[in-house]
Amino acid sequence: MSTPETPEEPRSADDGTPAEGAQVSEAEAELAAQRLERERIERRKAERQGPIEAGAKLSGTAADLLAAVRAVESGEKPPATVFEEARPAPRRPAPEPVRRAPVVPEGPAAPAEGTVGEVREVLTRGGAPAALAAPAAAALGEDAADLLREDPWQLLRVPGVRPEQADGFARALLGGEAGPDDERRGRALTVWLLEQAAAAGHTVLETAALTEALGRQGVPGPEDAVRNAIAEGDVLVFQDAVGEAVGEDEEQPVRVLVGLERCALAEESLADGLARLINSAPKQDGAAEEWERAASAAEGSAADLIRAASGHGLVLHTGGEAALAEPAALLNAAHGMGLRAWAATHSPVGRERFASRVDGPAVATVAGLLSGAEGPGRDPEGALAVDLLVVLDAPQLDVETAALLSESLPDGARLVLSGDPAVLWSVGPGRVFADLLAARACPQIASRRPDPGPLGELVSGIGVGELLQVEAPEKEVVIVPVRDAGEAVHRTVQLVADSVPRALGVPAEETQVITPGHGGAVGTRVLNAALKERLNPGPGRFAGFDPGDRVAWSPAPGRTLPGRVVGADGQGLRLDCAGETVVVPRDRVEQTVRHGWALTAHQAVGARWPAAVVVLPGDAVPALSRPWIYTAFSRADRHLSVVHGVDQALQRAVAEIPAKPRTTRLPVLLAPQLPGAAE
Repeated sequence: MSTPETPEEPRSADDGTPAEGAQVSEAEAELAAQRLERERIERRKAERQGPIEAGAKLSGTAADLLAAVRAVESGEKPPATVFEEARPAPRRPAPEPVRRAPVVPEGPAAPAEGTVGEVREVLTRGGAPAALAAPAAAALGEDAADLLREDPWQLLRVPGVRPEQADGFARALLGGEAGPDDERRGRALTVWLLEQAAAAGHTVLETAALTEALGRQGVPGPEDAVRNAIAEGDVLVFQDAVGEAVGEDEEQPVRVLVGLERCALAEESLADGLARLINSAPKQDGAAEEWERAASAAEGSAADLIRAASGHGLVLHTGGEAALAEPAALLNAAHGMGLRAWAATHSPVGRERFASRVDGPAVATVAGLLSGAEGPGRDPEGALAVDLLVVLDAPQLDVETAALLSESLPDGARLVLSGDPAVLWSVGPGRVFADLLAARACPQIASRRPDPGPLGELVSGIGVGELLQVEAPEKEVVIVPVRDAGEAVHRTVQLVADSVPRALGVPAEETQVITPGHGGAVGTRVLNAALKERLNPGPGRFAGFDPGDRVAWSPAPGRTLPGRVVGADGQGLRLDCAGETVVVPRDRVEQTVRHGWALTAHQAVGARWPAAVVVLPGDAVPALSRPWIYTAFSRADRHLSVVHGVDQALQRAVAEIPAKPRTTRLPVLLAPQLPGAAE
C-alpha cells in the first residue's frame, strides 16, 4: 500500500463567470461540470437513509468504526477501542440516478467583503499572510472567522497550506493550549492527508497507511485521530472483502478503509451507473442487420468494436494513436444508421485531432459535454441526448468526472471507453479505466493496429517493458547525451530553436519540450525561461508574459490547455487556446498560467505535436517510471529528441518501475451488481 503523495502540480480553478448570452469557454465548462458534481454529492448526502450496514460477527476495527458512525448519527458519544479487522457488510442497493435538467453555468459566489475582512483580522492576529483571507473565506464559508478562532487547524482546508504553517498559526492564536496531541489537530490532519492522497490518485486509504502517515506528522494518537474524524463526520469508513472465508465458521477477511465523502460517493455513483449500463440491453435504434452490415464493411478490430457496441451498454477499447481509426469507424457507422453518436476527448487539442476522422460535428471535450457548452445538449429528463457516447483518453477519467458521465447517460445508451492503458493515469482520484479492464465486466476490444514507424516501434516496446534500439533512417528518433544540467538546458534550446527546424522542417512553435517536473535545474521553470529568452524575448509586461508567449493554462485542477498569449488589457491576459479566445482575470494569472514551451508529461497527456524534445536530467531519476516515459515519448508524431542525462536509469525505469499503485474501491463496488453475482 503506497502512502499519500503530493500531486505533481497544484492547480487552481478559474473563478470567472460568463456574461449572460456569452459563449461558454472551456474554463467555464469545466467549472460547470464541477458544480454539477457538488450538487450531485449534496443530493446523495440528502438521500442517505442511515448508517453503513454491517454484516454479522463484527469485531475489532470494523465494529469500532461502524459503532462510531452509528453513535454519531444517533447523537451518542462513540466508543473508544482499538483498530483491528472484521468482516464486510453487504452493499445496500443503490437508488436509481436522478435525472437533472440542464444547469445554466453560474460562477461561484465570491465571499462577502465583510467575511474576508473578519478572516483577514484573525489571520493577522495569528501571523498568517493576509493574502490567505479570500481563499480561507471561500473554503470555510461565511463563518470562517469564528471557525478559525475555535479551530485554527481548519486553515489546512485552504489549498496550499502545510501542516507546519497551520501549527504556527494555532500556536499564535491558542498559546500553550496548542499542542501536537490536540484533538482538533488530529482531525484536521486526517482530512488533509486524505486530500493529499486524493491528489495522488487514491479514493480511499487503508487505516494502517493513514495512521502511519499521521504518526509521521507527529500525532501521538493516530488511531484516536481517525476515530474522532469519523465521529465528527469529516471522513467515511468502509470495509471491503479481500478474499474468501476459509470455512463456514471463519469470518471473511476484510480491509478497513477511510476516505473523503466526495470521493466515496463519486465512486459509489460510478459503480451504480456502470452497472446500469452493463445490466440493461442497449436501445435497438438500428436493426441487427444494419449493425452487422456496418461491421462487415469495417476491417479487423474496428469490426470487432462495432459488433461489441451493437449489443452491449458498456465496451472498453484499447490501443494507441493509430487505433483511433476504430472508434472513428464506430461513430461513422452509427451516424450512418441515424443514431445520435458523439465522442468526447480530454482536451481541445485532442478534439481537433479526432474531429478530422469523423463525419460531421460530433466531437466535444468531456468538460464541454457535461456542462452543455458543447455536444448535443440534454433531453427533457436531463440526460445527454445521445444513443452512443465514445469517450477517448479514458485513462484520464477520474472517479468524479466518470460518475458524472455515467449518471448523465439515458437508459438504453451505449458507452465506449477508449484509450491507451500504458499512459499516465488521471490527475484526479481513481484509476477508472484500469479498474474496469481488470474487472473484466464487459467486452474488451484490443486494437490490432500498431502505431507505425520507428516511433511506434519504440513506444510499443516501452509499453511492454523493453527499451529498444530502433532504426531511424529519417532521424525520427535522436538521442542527445548530456553531462550536467547546464548542458541539458543549452542543448534543449538548441534543438527547439535550430536543429529540429533546420534538419526536419518542424518550426519551433510545433515542437514541445517535456520534462519530469517544474522545479530543479532542468524543470519547466528553468527551461521556459531559457526558451522565452531565445524564442520570444520581452520584458514580461503583464505578470511576466508578452504577446506571442506559449503558455499552459490550468482553468481547473487536473486540466491544462496549451495556448498562446495574444494580448492583455484591463480585463486580464488574453489567450488563444485551440482556437478559443480566453481572458484570464488579472488576479488569476499567477495561479493558473505558466509559460508552456516546456510541460510535464501529465500536462502534455491527451495532446500530440509534430516534434517532441524529452529532457531527462540527472536529478529526474526518482520521477521516472514506465508510464511516464511511455507518455512523454508518445507525444511526438514525426520526431523525438531525447536529451539524455540519466545513464542506465532510463532502461531500468522502463523495465522495472510500473505505475504507482492507487487504492480504490470501484471493483469491489461493481462486482456485486454484475450478472451472476448473487449465484
